[in-house]
Amino acid sequence: MILRSTVGQAVSRNYKIFSALAVSLILISFLISCTKNSDLAADTIPEMKAIAGYDPVAYHKESKPVSGSEDFFYVWNHAKWHFSSKKNMELFKENPERYAPRYNGYCAFGLGRNDFVDADPEAWAIVNNKLYLTYNHEIRNAWLQDKRNYIAKADRNWHLRIEK
Repeated sequence: MILRSTVGQAVSRNYKIFSALAVSLILISFLISCTKNSDLAADTIPEMKAIAGYDPVAYHKESKPVSGSEDFFYVWNHAKWHFSSKKNMELFKENPERYAPRYNGYCAFGLGRNDFVDADPEAWAIVNNKLYLTYNHEIRNAWLQDKRNYIAKADRNWHLRIEK
């Protein structure tokens, strides 16, 4: 009777150890697969087109919005940036902050009022060599009337939101 009890305890203990190892292996396999998937995700090209596919360099160089090409793109800041020429793409690569719109392309007027509002790439202005987008042409015209004040407020609101 004692022998059966000891054998039974040994089998039970081995079963528990085996079960714990099996669960551990499954968990480790799952974690490895998650890591591989996130590595793959980091290497893929995002679908989101920055500023609706417009060339951010063209605003500065041609003083107008120009649609970018699928042939010239660069992934930066979790978005796919399109360009009308290879030259513009190379300029952007050298210094993206110089050409990218302020506030990640959100409406400068809206952010001045502490609201995240999508912007229209056709409603734009360059102030002090920085590209600002607004919701529409009417909002752009209102924003231009007091742009220094709106920029100061938007800068403050942007930094407060980013710090959160």
